[in-house]
Amino acid sequence: MCPAATVTEAIARIAREITVRLAESFPLVLCVMRGGVIFTGQLLPQLRFPLELDYVEVTRYGVETRGGELSWRMAPSRAVTGRAVLVLDDVLDEGHTLAAIREKLVALGANRVFIAVLSEKDTGRSKPVKADFTGVKLPNRYVFGCGMDVKGAWRNLPEIYALKEDKE
Repeated sequence: MCPAATVTEAIARIAREITVRLAESFPLVLCVMRGGVIFTGQLLPQLRFPLELDYVEVTRYGVETRGGELSWRMAPSRAVTGRAVLVLDDVLDEGHTLAAIREKLVALGANRVFIAVLSEKDTGRSKPVKADFTGVKLPNRYVFGCGMDVKGAWRNLPEIYALKEDKE
């Protein structure tokens, strides 16, 4: 669905875009665990400016393939008050999780919140949040690889794949 070379090129482009916008702001970069770890690990070495790194863990999926209730497992441990914060995640799907993260960061006093996602699904519906930086666009299917999983597995793949659609 999305070859490793395309993913690599998208991450390099995002790194250039982030550098233009945030290099002078000493941002706090938050990886959204667990899905955002591959994207974060590939992106950070390309951000050649000072930053702080932390993470949040928020999920609506767990080991399911459909989103459920939002669960906060870990809030940022670093102070966000007055900071520019860059949130890194694997996919912008319906947008509920990233919207909740943005709301929490604003409530904690973040000066500006930027969102970078490796991928965004074309769901055909409006979303409660928009990414400032987006790698690749994907169709509205269940995808895995590059941090995204299927029931806990296959996050480690360098490409992005989609589950086969059920034929009814």
